[in-house]
Amino acid sequence: MTEKFKILMKYIKDMSSETNDVETYLFVKDNITKYQLNIDISSSPLKNKMVEINTTLKFEDKESNKKKSYFEIVYATVIRVNDEIKEKKDLEKIILCDVPTKIYPDLETSFLNLIHNSGFPGIKLEKKIDFEKLYNERFN
Repeated sequence: MTEKFKILMKYIKDMSSETNDVETYLFVKDNITKYQLNIDISSSPLKNKMVEINTTLKFEDKESNKKKSYFEIVYATVIRVNDEIKEKKDLEKIILCDVPTKIYPDLETSFLNLIHNSGFPGIKLEKKIDFEKLYNERFN
């Protein structure tokens, strides 16, 4: 079976870490276990059967604390879709499941480096994201 797509390039498009002051840092250091990871995937078509896929990870406090830090990374991947892919459903699976699964190890490493370099070295992402499961839950 031939590959359905080829990754042409991948890079960090945007990266952000915000902690306003030392009081906020100390508060967040004690409460960062309450932070939640959110993921968003968007795409835009390019020429010649190419697609740009932006995978965004956010790690944030959902509670209404005044003192909070914010971490976000947007990881861009440009792919070329195989000519045999004609169905919209096949393309959706590539964009929402196959590409994120393939690039996730690099994305996770970059995101954890951002958080660790922002002064929170002990943070780990406990659960690996199962893009296949998320895709199936969305469409079934």
